[in-house]
Amino acid sequence: MSAVTALVSDMTGRTKKGLTTLGGMALLSVESVIAICGDITKRNFSWSEFFFQCWFMIRVGLAPAIMVAIPFGIIVSVQVGAVANQIGAGSFAGAVNGIGVLRQGAPLVTSLIIAGAVGSAICADVGARTIREEVDALKVMGINPVNRIIAPRLAAAIVVALLLDIVVAVAAIATGFLLNVQSGNVSSGTYLSGFVAFAQPTDLVLAEFKAFLFGFIAVIVSCYKGLAASGGAKGVADAVNQSVVISVVALAVVNVAVTQAYVMLVPQSVA
Repeated sequence: MSAVTALVSDMTGRTKKGLTTLGGMALLSVESVIAICGDITKRNFSWSEFFFQCWFMIRVGLAPAIMVAIPFGIIVSVQVGAVANQIGAGSFAGAVNGIGVLRQGAPLVTSLIIAGAVGSAICADVGARTIREEVDALKVMGINPVNRIIAPRLAAAIVVALLLDIVVAVAAIATGFLLNVQSGNVSSGTYLSGFVAFAQPTDLVLAEFKAFLFGFIAVIVSCYKGLAASGGAKGVADAVNQSVVISVVALAVVNVAVTQAYVMLVPQSVA
């Protein structure tokens, strides 16, 4: 009985802690959005910090995004091309490759890069500032840490995520095109006509909307965990690990929800 009681108590504590974390992240996201809009309206937004963070995130995430997008395009092309040729539907390889990459592949790769590379770097930076009591110093000076630290990083991450999504999509689709055409499985005209016939402008809108959500969620999680870091260097390392895990799980859940809503609400048609 004591073991059961201890298990129930542990689960209850974890549930309360999880709800507290979720509520804190929701509150931080609202404060950050208000800070961005308010600072831009009042012309107090730190554009220098914004551009610095944009450049930092591009340096951290661009090369890994391309390096992941190319193998992803190859894998999808090989698998889809093999199945399409077996059932005599090689002409649809372009449609399947392009749409699969555009709707799912590019946003997912972008989310992993933002959560793993960019998010971990942001969490480490914010956590180090918290450990060194820089955040408390800002509060003492009457400066809101959300306006000074979080808002520029959130705005930069959203912009970079939107751009990375396009770069990943172009790299993966171009890789699939070259692989299919150069291997002789399908002609370039057939590949492109299949993609154009089935792709819709809303597919690009969906991909960019996912990138927007993924960038927003990853940075909010990273900043929240960074602000909550404690216990020295080990605390910062734990915060980084937690932020990556939470971000990946949250992004996977959001991706499923958004994709399902898109399939249900947007009618699929052939041009």
